[in-house]
Amino acid sequence: MLYLVRHGETEWNAAGRFQGAQDSPLTRRGRDQAAAIGRLLAARIGAARPITCYVSPLGRARQTADIVAHEIQVARIAEPRIAEVTLGAWDGMSRYEIEAEYPGALAGATAFDWYFRAPGGERFDAVCARVSAWLRDVDTPAVAISHGLLGRIVRGLYLGMSVPEMLALPVPQDGVFCLDGGRVEFLGVPR
Repeated sequence: MLYLVRHGETEWNAAGRFQGAQDSPLTRRGRDQAAAIGRLLAARIGAARPITCYVSPLGRARQTADIVAHEIQVARIAEPRIAEVTLGAWDGMSRYEIEAEYPGALAGATAFDWYFRAPGGERFDAVCARVSAWLRDVDTPAVAISHGLLGRIVRGLYLGMSVPEMLALPVPQDGVFCLDGGRVEFLGVPR
């Protein structure tokens, strides 16, 4: 069983900036989301039972993991293969800034595949290769604290989805995806 968590809301999430390999701190809401996810995992797994937690090396995921660790005992492992997709030159930019600085670069792109057009950014096949390698190596049961786009790809590869299907998956920050037995279940945080 693998519990997949997206980091809590960040200042750049709230401002509409694409972080990629850059970082911004969690907002108050993001910290609350992380604490709620920790409580949900504690209820599901048991607070006293140690479990491996793979964490993206990016600050927002590490900050989320620190908060989750207040609720559940986790042995944290930094895992670069679950870091967010880098947007290269577009890391830290808003969609408006991308369109202004790179006219026409997003022409014909869907709401999701534009990520892989960024100058100097990662390409879809490379991201899939690193995620697939991690999925083969991951020891379960485990928690993985990662990112929005990366979480789409993890779930899509796990379910054998097409590229458009996986890139259109939702990426909420207020719950956990449980990957088990070839199924993916969303566990929302109680309100």
